[in-house]
This record gives sequence, C-alpha cells and structure tokens, in this order.
Amino acid sequence: MIQVRSDLTPASLRPKITTLFEVSARKIRALDAAWDPSKGAPVFTIDGKYTSRGWTEWTQGFQFGASILQFDATGDRTFLDSGRAHTVKLMAPHITHTGVHDHGFNNVSTYGNLLRLMNEGAITDNVWERRYYELALICSGAVQAMRWSRTAEGGGYIYSFNGPHSLFVDTIRSLRALAVSHRLGHVLMAENDKKISLLGRLIRHAEATARYSVYYGAGRDVYDIRGRTVHESIFNTNDGNFRCPGTQQGYSPFSTWTRGLAWAMCGFAEQLEFIATVPDTELGEFGGRSAIAAIMQRAAEATCDFYIDNSPLDGVPYWDTGAPNMHKLGDWANAKSDPFNPHEPVDSSAAAIGAQGLLRLGRYLNNDRYWQAGLTVADSLFSEPYLSTDPHHQGLLLHSVYHRPNGWDRTPGNDGVPRGEACMWGDYHARELALYIQRVAADQPYLTFWSEAK
Repeated sequence: MIQVRSDLTPASLRPKITTLFEVSARKIRALDAAWDPSKGAPVFTIDGKYTSRGWTEWTQGFQFGASILQFDATGDRTFLDSGRAHTVKLMAPHITHTGVHDHGFNNVSTYGNLLRLMNEGAITDNVWERRYYELALICSGAVQAMRWSRTAEGGGYIYSFNGPHSLFVDTIRSLRALAVSHRLGHVLMAENDKKISLLGRLIRHAEATARYSVYYGAGRDVYDIRGRTVHESIFNTNDGNFRCPGTQQGYSPFSTWTRGLAWAMCGFAEQLEFIATVPDTELGEFGGRSAIAAIMQRAAEATCDFYIDNSPLDGVPYWDTGAPNMHKLGDWANAKSDPFNPHEPVDSSAAAIGAQGLLRLGRYLNNDRYWQAGLTVADSLFSEPYLSTDPHHQGLLLHSVYHRPNGWDRTPGNDGVPRGEACMWGDYHARELALYIQRVAADQPYLTFWSEAK
C-alpha cells in the first residue's frame, strides 16, 4: 500500500521538476539528432537507445508532443519549433488512420497541445495556423469515433485495433480526441447524412469501459476485487453481448495489468473534469450530468483506491499485481518498489500515468488522500533510480515495461526480468505530470486538453 505522504506540496517538488526538465532537454535533443524517421516511431529503449517496434504507430505523438511540453515548461522556443515542425511534417497520416484506437495519444499530444498553447496565449495566435490545428483535431476525433461496435444493452464502444470484438481499457484516455472534436463543434457524418454526436460516443464508451473493464466486487463482480481492471473486454459481434475478459499485455484476464489500471485512473478522472464543463443541455439526451458523472466517478474512485492499496510504499507498481513470481518478493506491498529484484519488473510508466489520475481526481473531489498519493508517486519518479540522468541513455524515465507476454522488453541479466529501459509513453507522461504539478505550484492556468481561446 502506498505510504501517502502529507508533507509534500507542489511547491516542494519544484526543485525535482526543474532537474527533470533540464535532463529532459538533453534527452529530446539527443533523440532528435539520432532518430531516422524512416524507421517509424521510437517506442522503447534497448541498451539505452530508442528503437521501433512494428505493432501500431501509437507513440509518435508522444515523441513530438514531448518537445511541445518541454517548451511549455521552460519557454525554450527551440523545442516549440522542433515539435511544431515535426508535427506538420510527419503527423498527418495519424489524423486519418482508421486502423487504431490511439488518436487521443497521437494527435491531442501534438496538434492538441499546440492549439492549447495558442489558446493560452503562449504562442502567437495566427488564424490559419489555428484553423490547421482545429481541422486536424476535428477530423481525428471523428475518425476515432468511426471504430464503433454496439453492445446488447444499446450502448457501444470504440473497438481496439484487434477488431470489432475488442474493447481496450487504454482507450478511455484516448477519448480526449472525441472531446476536443466535439468542443470544436464537430459531428461524425454517417450514411444518409446522419449526424452522430461525438460527445454521445464518448459517454457511451466511458460507460462500457466502466461496466466491463472495471470491477467493483458486487453484482456481476461479486467474486472479484473492487477497483481491479481488465485490459481487454471481448464481445460477441453478432449480438453485442459481453463474452469474457482478456488481456494482451497483462499476465492474465484475472489479474491486473497496472498500466491498464493507470489508463483507467487517468482517463476517468480527466473525463470527469471535462464533463463538468459541458452544458446541461448537451448532456440531457445521454442520461444527464448526475448519471454520467456518477458512472465515471465510481470507476475513477475504485481504480484509484485499488492502485493505492496494491502498490509498494513509494507508489511505483509492479507490472501486474497477479504476476506469477510476486510471491517471491515477500511482503512487497509494505516495502518500496525494487526495480532490481530478480523476480518481477516494476512499470514506472504506469506510475507516471496513474499519478496524474490521482491528482486530477483528488482535485475534482477535493480529496487530500488522492491528491497526496499523486504527489507521493511523483516524488518517487522524479529522482533516481527512476529519473535517468545518464547522458548516454536516451530515455527519461527508467524501469518501464512494454509487452512482457511477447518478450519485447530487454532483460539485461540472467534472471529474465526487464529493467533499466524507458518508453515513449512513460517519458511523455513523466513530462506531462511534471508540467501539471509545476503549473499548480506556480498558480498558472490549470492544465487541461480542451482549453479554449480567451
């Protein structure tokens, strides 16, 4: 269980955040100088060097979005220029990519961050540049929403790249693409000029994720533990009935892959913040504010509670709470995380994502336990052994795990346990977490993905 520290404040983390962005600057420059875009997107490091992995190109937005966050945090315009130029040159295929569920990762991290900075007045407001970002985002949200499967009870979900039968818990955070597109006034046009609400699809997907991907220890889930998540929910595409849980990157459908848990924590908390800004008139046809928020809040609280209860004292979790060798770690829940142990790897990327979920939910509910837990996790991540200060290592956040079942992660020792490497999403979310806390500490505008023009 996380030993939630009450002595931490956003201001007390500012020295670590300053160091993080100093290190981050060197990492971004080193990767930009070395990376060949023809290889595809960098995904994770091997021996400290970023490499690609053909599965889907879901990490390129994190690569270029990192430069934009670096500018946001430091004001160094060389990073803005780099992030903007790479976005214009290389991100267009991601806008119309019909084969993935990752639009919120790729396009909100790039076009979305650039539009946000323009809305906040951090970069010059140029009407045609603004329209360019807006067009990219409204198209991205609509393309994401096209991947739609209906459920038997009349709802539906954005299906994963695995196919129409597959609901991934990850996609709850990619809903930000639909949110931005809707906020810009867009709808999805279908057969016979039918107008499909992107807000409606966002809400229905969130409801399906809350119902099928999160467990509550009651009703259908009476056999299970409150707050546990499943990576993949599988449906019968003929009639929309739920069939079974599954996993791609976790240990099993009946254990908790902690990065999937973290995506749920962050995604539900962020959508609660977004829904709070949507007018009642827009929410009425989808059940109304109270019902929608209640579903999201129940899922957010359950997953955040599970994370707190099932992480080591410092808040950096192991890759799966049911992994087969966890028992060899002894009383791991009452000790600090150990990325050098010979039995099971930790996943720092899950911590970077989950910490932001804890902070956002804590602020939304005015709940000190969640808020301080988020600061506790951040404090652990923003220093060694997790922050990478080695100038020869291209990664920023060490000891992450990508795909343990597929054996894609480097295992440097004879014990077969991954350690010492970084990934694009972990590095990006470490920066986003640091920027979030930095803004709160400096009493700057609260960090959201949907900020609008002043």
